[in-house]
Amino acid sequence: MTSYETDRGIDLAPRQAVEYACQNGHRFEMPFSVEAEIPPEWECKACGAVALLVDGDGPEEKKAKPARTHWDMLMERRTREELEEVLAERLAVLRSGAMNIAVHPRDTRKSA
Repeated sequence: MTSYETDRGIDLAPRQAVEYACQNGHRFEMPFSVEAEIPPEWECKACGAVALLVDGDGPEEKKAKPARTHWDMLMERRTREELEEVLAERLAVLRSGAMNIAVHPRDTRKSA
């Protein structure tokens, strides 16, 4: 589509040209309002890589949350004493032979 509107007779907001550079050596300028908060990174017009603001502060480092393990989630629900009690109950059931453990048909190991 082609726009037939022009900027003639329109007072544009004051602008500033901000320069960005990507790791592949491409440099380009982007126009921003003088009142705008300038982003520290922009997508490179030439290659699509992340371009950083020339002579500016780099992007803020985001605080990464440490990964929650299965153990962490388990400890949120149970105390260590409760887990030891559950373990003792399960071991007692296994040792008594009351638990019927079916052997998978493809299991070629001999059962004891």
